[in-house]
Amino acid sequence: MKKFLIFVILIITVIGISLIFDRSKFLKEENMEEEIINNNFKNLSVREPAVAGAFYPGNKEELERVVERYLSQAQVQTDKKYIKALIVPHAGYDYSGWVAAYGYKLLENRAIKRVILIGNSHSEYFDGASVYPEGYFKTPLGLVEIDKDFVERLKKSSNKIYFKETTHLKEHSLEVQLPFLQKTLKGFKIVPILLGNQEGVVDDLVNTLKNLIDDTTLVIASSDLSHYPKYEDAQFSDNEIIKAILTGKRENLEKTIREIKQKNIPNLQTCACGRQAIEVVMGLMENKDVEIKLLKYANSGDLPADRQGVEIGDKSHVVGYAAIAFVSDKSEDELGLEEKKRLLEIAREAVEVYVKEGRIIEVEEENPFLNKHLGAFVTLKKHGKLRGCIGVFEPDIPLYQVVRDMAIAAATKDNRFFPVSKDELGELEYEISVLSPLRKVDSWREIEIGKHGVQIRKGLRSGVFLPQVATENNWDLDTFMSTLCVQKVGLPADCWKDPETEIYVFTAQVFGENEVENLN
Repeated sequence: MKKFLIFVILIITVIGISLIFDRSKFLKEENMEEEIINNNFKNLSVREPAVAGAFYPGNKEELERVVERYLSQAQVQTDKKYIKALIVPHAGYDYSGWVAAYGYKLLENRAIKRVILIGNSHSEYFDGASVYPEGYFKTPLGLVEIDKDFVERLKKSSNKIYFKETTHLKEHSLEVQLPFLQKTLKGFKIVPILLGNQEGVVDDLVNTLKNLIDDTTLVIASSDLSHYPKYEDAQFSDNEIIKAILTGKRENLEKTIREIKQKNIPNLQTCACGRQAIEVVMGLMENKDVEIKLLKYANSGDLPADRQGVEIGDKSHVVGYAAIAFVSDKSEDELGLEEKKRLLEIAREAVEVYVKEGRIIEVEEENPFLNKHLGAFVTLKKHGKLRGCIGVFEPDIPLYQVVRDMAIAAATKDNRFFPVSKDELGELEYEISVLSPLRKVDSWREIEIGKHGVQIRKGLRSGVFLPQVATENNWDLDTFMSTLCVQKVGLPADCWKDPETEIYVFTAQVFGENEVENLN
């Protein structure tokens, strides 16, 4: 009997340990929120919801039902490959949630990894833009991570972009967008930006962001339209504003707002409370190959009743709402033939001038793509064999300068080789890899061999392989990753399977002189 009791106790103990392990695994992989709240991530801040239970349901199950209902009722689609930007309203869900859903419906099954949320502060006037720096925004549906690295790059680019905590604490215009994002996207991070309602910041933000966004980035302007005129006047004002937005030109929006104000419409306090946020989106999309689509328009007078059955469709004082999308088939990151040729010319000229004269060439480029802040590797080959390769991720300088500097570094600072001599210059072949931003993955199983380059980080050690390394050597995933661990990181071959190892993936546009010549 005693032996039997010991056996039972052992079985219960094993089961208990197993349940604890499964629970901890669940928390790690599915619900980081509880760990953060329990201070296991003390260095990360959690911005608590300010308007849950007021602007939208504070109960998780009810919130899910409401958002899912709105999304299921929104009938909208596009055959365009990329959703570049949205303009959506930010009132209480009973009022504008069903309109916002038309914009978010387009995001389902999209590969969007970063969402830049832009709104105007409803509580403060200040100069510039306040961007939340790190941590998480919380809603009843869980936590949404802030893209800390992107925010840091943003703040470095302009002294008008900084963090002013008080602007974010009670602001609703960004928060109300999060449950829709949580129900339509997976694995995304946010960049929460509030504008201070003073002139001058729009151009700064446009000029900064246009060099940082890519195909996996979505920009959202959070704004309602007319505030508090009667129903018919709201329709007039809102339709004029929407027509101006659909032209894609900021000056048309500014002109339209001036003209509407001159009409002295009774009780019209504003034509668009997030005017500057809308202008940022329009500025970013200007001169791009985008289609601007009105997905849905309504105002609060169009609503029959809220979920408690209380009539809210008062037509004497209304607020306007619109969902507008900027869509395109053109990639943000796709280099054209002329751009590839120019980068290769810069790389060759930079190396030849530096080796012959010890001088770094001065280069100025107006091409918008060549001015994007993208990372790049420059590879030098001699008679088909590697002669040098150096690159950088997420630089603070334009792409054309990155290529210039990395070309010189590949020729003179790759420790695996002696510096290139003058006699070798005519024998060199140049290849450039323009990189997408790094994206951290939760598991090595997300790596697509031949498509993804990989960076491994563990402690102070790190190493990287470009995507073409796998295809050039005909390696499978195991060989690719094992070789990366040993040769580049200096760790055991299976370090990539260690849970403490961080894995980042990226894609690359790879082109060489022979390829470009053949395309001419």
